[in-house]
Amino acid sequence: MLAATVRVTGDLDLAEECVQDAYVIALDAWLHDGVPDNPGAWLTTTARRRALDGRRRERTLRAKLPLLVEPEESTVEDITDDRLRLLFTCCHPALTREAQVALTLRLVCGLTTAEIAHAFLISEATMAARLTRAKKRIAAARIAYRAPAPEELPDRLDAVLTVVHLLYTTGHTAPAGDRLVRVDLVEKVFDLARMLRTLMPDEREVRGLLALLLLTDARRATRTATDGRLLLLAEQDRGRWDRALIAEGAALVPGALRGGAGRFALQAAIAALHAEAPTYEDTDWRQIVGLYDVLLTVWTSPVVALNRAVAVSMADGPTAALATIEALDVDGRLAGYRYLPATRADLLRRLGRHIEAAAEYRQALELTDNAAERGFLRRRLDEVSR
Repeated sequence: MLAATVRVTGDLDLAEECVQDAYVIALDAWLHDGVPDNPGAWLTTTARRRALDGRRRERTLRAKLPLLVEPEESTVEDITDDRLRLLFTCCHPALTREAQVALTLRLVCGLTTAEIAHAFLISEATMAARLTRAKKRIAAARIAYRAPAPEELPDRLDAVLTVVHLLYTTGHTAPAGDRLVRVDLVEKVFDLARMLRTLMPDEREVRGLLALLLLTDARRATRTATDGRLLLLAEQDRGRWDRALIAEGAALVPGALRGGAGRFALQAAIAALHAEAPTYEDTDWRQIVGLYDVLLTVWTSPVVALNRAVAVSMADGPTAALATIEALDVDGRLAGYRYLPATRADLLRRLGRHIEAAAEYRQALELTDNAAERGFLRRRLDEVSR
């Protein structure tokens, strides 16, 4: 709805206001006339009409803000989806990577400023200021709301893939709330990933990202028990994993790895090993550690190092992984990242060092707002406190 409206207004703030107005109008109209057959189309039409009315009334404003109006000729005809067009706009190289991600979360996925601030571990006021600066930057740089030319795509592709992946991780495990998974967000991400695959079928990292999403999401139905309890990979019923998604994702991996593997292709290969292992105990942990070693050469992320430590603990025991955890703690880039104390707590629990493990579980609890994850950490804390 926002993407359709911004095509009329040519201004992100005004488009957001028109969409909000449409919801307010709906509250009154639907109360008297009933809910229309297609509420989404009704809201979109109303928002666009508000935008058209606004443009007629505000001729001066329209003259000053013509920056995001779609040009008459589009150079990439295949980019027909407004969300994808908006995504490429948000990922313009003139914006910083943080601004690209924050704008996309706000404008493409509809996350609130508070939710985005939580994801970035900063205050809501700081994030609001950051979003405002990003919008002003779009206006100042005269960034057009249009499909980029083919020669512009490579400069934006990595940012777009990064954003799509971050959106998925946000939906895969919601930062806060009662639900572990935000299904609405995950479905939006899959739409974007599949459109990117259609748009750029020969791009290995596009293929790798889609494979990673498919292989990871195949486990969605088994990540929680019927009572909402979080289930770890070792506890999940592999017979209920979505085999069609696994087959589709695994089929994409060889092509993604061919000719020099990128970070998404390598993550997809790791996900494929997990998905195709008959049991948790039969997982090829040594090959997974090897893939993480390669991944760290192309993407030196502390989160990757943390995940590698988990794989090392399975291949060589928890003691072997503790040194990496300690180094990441000293490094400091994962300060405030709940999975660092949670992982250390698990390693200490497995070593029988329950008093130390309890302290780490308490620290992880202080950093966790998702109800399913908090419930899991509390159960572990109770277990090591007995």
